[in-house]
Amino acid sequence: MPADIPADILLVIDAARTLLDGADIDLSNTRLDLRKVSAFNKRVYAEALKIPHGKTITYGMLASAIGDKGAAQAVGRALGDNPIPLIIPCHRIVAANGAMHGFSAPGGVASKRRLLEIEGAIEPEPPTLFDFADM
Repeated sequence: MPADIPADILLVIDAARTLLDGADIDLSNTRLDLRKVSAFNKRVYAEALKIPHGKTITYGMLASAIGDKGAAQAVGRALGDNPIPLIIPCHRIVAANGAMHGFSAPGGVASKRRLLEIEGAIEPEPPTLFDFADM
């Protein structure tokens, strides 16, 4: 890693790696630079940061939590614009029927599903024939 990375950023990187290894790490107190983010998106992100590790809520629930019950689609768009998807845990928001739509990080829905599996929010999908191909 480059030597010019600030120490507080290195701590966040280490915490994120630990989270991806399956630890219950809370990144919600990470200092974020959201100066270029709209006021609506900031409200959405602030509420998303309150969702505990291993839990999910729906887009509609998040819209209600920010005081705008009819804004589920706008909440989805805001989450799609999330500039820091692991720290602002937009993977913890799902559709009313539990379906997973979009994810702003590389890998899209597959990454969202994997993060929720790591956190214990959902059961892992059963193995397929291809999972045994390397044996």
